[in-house]
Amino acid sequence: MSDAQAAPAPSPPPQPLSIPWAGLAAVLLGTFISTLNGRFTTFGLADMRGAVHAGFDEGAWITTAQTTAQMLMAPIAIWLGGVLGPRRVLLEAAAIYAIVSFLEPLSTNLPTLLGFQFAGGLASGVFIPLTLGFIVRTTPPRLWAYGIALYALNLELSLNISASLEGWYVDHLSWRWIFWQNIPLALGMFALLRFGVRPDPPNPDAPKADVFGLFSLGVGLALIYAGLDQGNRLDWLNSGLVWGLLLSGALLVAAFFVHERRTAHPFIDLKVLFAQPLPYLLVLVAFLRLTILATAYLIPQYLGVVRGFRALEVGQTTIWIAAPQLIFCPLAGLMLRRMDPRIVSSVGFIFIAVACLMVAHGLTSLWGSDQFLPSQLLQAVGQSLALSGVVFFAILHLKPKDALTFGAAIQIARLMGGQGGQAFIVTLVRIRSQIASNHIGLHVQAGDWQVAQRLQAYAAIMRRGVGPVTASDRAVAVLSGVVRSAATTQGVIDGFVVIGGLTALCLIIVVARGAAPVGPASHISLFARRGSPPQAASS
Repeated sequence: MSDAQAAPAPSPPPQPLSIPWAGLAAVLLGTFISTLNGRFTTFGLADMRGAVHAGFDEGAWITTAQTTAQMLMAPIAIWLGGVLGPRRVLLEAAAIYAIVSFLEPLSTNLPTLLGFQFAGGLASGVFIPLTLGFIVRTTPPRLWAYGIALYALNLELSLNISASLEGWYVDHLSWRWIFWQNIPLALGMFALLRFGVRPDPPNPDAPKADVFGLFSLGVGLALIYAGLDQGNRLDWLNSGLVWGLLLSGALLVAAFFVHERRTAHPFIDLKVLFAQPLPYLLVLVAFLRLTILATAYLIPQYLGVVRGFRALEVGQTTIWIAAPQLIFCPLAGLMLRRMDPRIVSSVGFIFIAVACLMVAHGLTSLWGSDQFLPSQLLQAVGQSLALSGVVFFAILHLKPKDALTFGAAIQIARLMGGQGGQAFIVTLVRIRSQIASNHIGLHVQAGDWQVAQRLQAYAAIMRRGVGPVTASDRAVAVLSGVVRSAATTQGVIDGFVVIGGLTALCLIIVVARGAAPVGPASHISLFARRGSPPQAASS
């Protein structure tokens, strides 16, 4: 035997350590960042407008710029994840997002701030579409249930702690920390992916670039989202801009579906997208996003308008809704492993409906933050259980190769459901409050003896240190505030009633679905109950 033949084969280069929980923590941190920052810009909008000298109408585009970019990236993330691999895409997006978060607070004018908001939305727009696909493709099936429960926890937690953090930053530091706090989070995500997850192997079946499909779907959804986001401010179809955004977006989306049916290499498999029960489940995900954002709007609306709470005080209420999620998250994962996900989601929907009815039945203009806690704790648990059950039920119908498509569909449903739901609830509360104000105004007329008596009582209180004319004017302002508070309270009650009714419809959809097929996660639950060896479950 020759020396060449006897020489040992060269050892393969060392691979980075692969830790399943590191990858799971990284993508869930990305989900947290994406939701948290979108909520921050809503609460801190007044401070940002003042910093860049923008008026109300111009400043309304600050939130739209980021979330529209996220919607634009949802379909593109599918293609990027398939071509480059989720790890590489998430690494580069996390690095870009950290840089943008550092530079954005340094903006000196509105166009610069909008540009950074859009760039940040493009970077964070890949986080959520790749999260579910990353969980399914890179973590053991026995961890799927807990990964989905953590995914639901992220959405609930980030929405409810944002008000408290934003208020604390504004009061004690600066509004700039609304963005700067994302830097360590994005760098932490980068480190987890870089050092805890192996590089993605080459993909010989990487999808080809469907330029028209990527453009038409991404831009079309972004235009529709912008129209929904600006619709309430511009009075919906009375605005030519809203008409233009919605119609052009709808035409591009319609062109996308026609193109995908005719092209030889579609970048989205429409058979996967429309296969049962995925369309129904996406509707449920969109609705759950509606309930989360609607209640996140309704309670601050009531506490701000009726009780005069500031952002920090509103945050002290919502943070107590988020805290118990840390306890119920592992419970949700355990329930998904041991029970039919339809049962888990049904329990969640029942909790949401009961919580909405609790508020609708008892809310008065005397309520404070303490009175909201029982119902909102119940609703927060219900939303986590319902979202976990719905997403897990959908994953049991999927093949791993379809995970990226499903992740992008979830992101689209999540953003569209949230924006559509918020637009619907804001419009509903505004209209119902106006109707209630008109009805109350019919009984508050000048010259009526009860009205005169109430004004005299208010004026007597206001007369200290001022003249009778000033006291009378202040009395009228106080009575107007009482009417406004009562009308807003009625509008919020109507909002909770509508959400409760829609929740009942979603519960019917869940109950009507057939059982999920026995997938990998179902096998694991079955083996765990029977005491079979773990190696049987990991196949």
